[in-house]
Amino acid sequence: MDLNRVQIFSQVVEQGSFTGAANALGITKATVSRKVAELEADVGVQLLFRTTRALKLTEAGSSYYHRISKILQDLQSAEDLLSASQQDIKGNLKIICPIELGQLFLGRLFARFLAAYPNITIDAELTNRKVDVIEEGVDFLFQITEIHDPKLQSYSLVIASRQLMASPSYLKRYGTPKVPQDLMAHTAIKLQSAHINGGWRIFDGQQWLDLDPPAQLKVNNVTFAREAAIEGLGITAVPYIIAQEAITSQRLTPILEDFPMAQTKVTLSFPQRVYMPRKYLVFIEFLYKALIDNWGDNVLEIPDFIEGKLR
Repeated sequence: MDLNRVQIFSQVVEQGSFTGAANALGITKATVSRKVAELEADVGVQLLFRTTRALKLTEAGSSYYHRISKILQDLQSAEDLLSASQQDIKGNLKIICPIELGQLFLGRLFARFLAAYPNITIDAELTNRKVDVIEEGVDFLFQITEIHDPKLQSYSLVIASRQLMASPSYLKRYGTPKVPQDLMAHTAIKLQSAHINGGWRIFDGQQWLDLDPPAQLKVNNVTFAREAAIEGLGITAVPYIIAQEAITSQRLTPILEDFPMAQTKVTLSFPQRVYMPRKYLVFIEFLYKALIDNWGDNVLEIPDFIEGKLR
């Protein structure tokens, strides 16, 4: 039995496609397809149903995968034990994150991480676009959204707390809203992207209201929206951390503070794997130590495999 074929088949199942497996393993899609076909010929049964849209395990394939998963995990654990004392942690990480999160927090964190692990490199992309982790060969994806992708392992990190605010000059000209419904008579500066629909969801004390006031400006960048609000264009809703300095200097004034907005979460996602590469483990552990230093008990979910290392 060719163990390499078994490992490739396992990656196809975990990544959900030949392309995803090829990206994860650093080989061509044609090689992945050929190796899986050779494995099926060896075992004498069809392991996968192939369609133009998706792959699906056959009954025999499902049984085979569950058996080999444990074997591969044990093999990797044995290898890690043998090499832990000699092997440098190395490799490249492709990481995608929202622009503002990268600028405010992850840039400094990445610098400290790379100083601690000089044999690791990071290719970082700051973007607010929608990302296909598997197809693009992404190692880690940070987003400000809820994640529901069964091919990904995802964790909620912290709440991305938002607040309505406007400049003192705008409020002097147009008045300060007293209740959420008053927002409909004002001009909004809306954030709109692949993950943000632009509207505002606010609790009025009895029910959640979905408000969509008229907007003269729509933008996909939080810092841009903040600066436009400082200039007096209208009311915006941005994470408090983005506007904290402007609020302290009284260039922006929070409004409707007694009426909470629906909040989103900062999430971390990465491809499901039978075993975790060591470069993943050290990055996740480093990230969570930084999160706990900054947000303490407000960190939402901690992976079981590193929780003991954080105590």
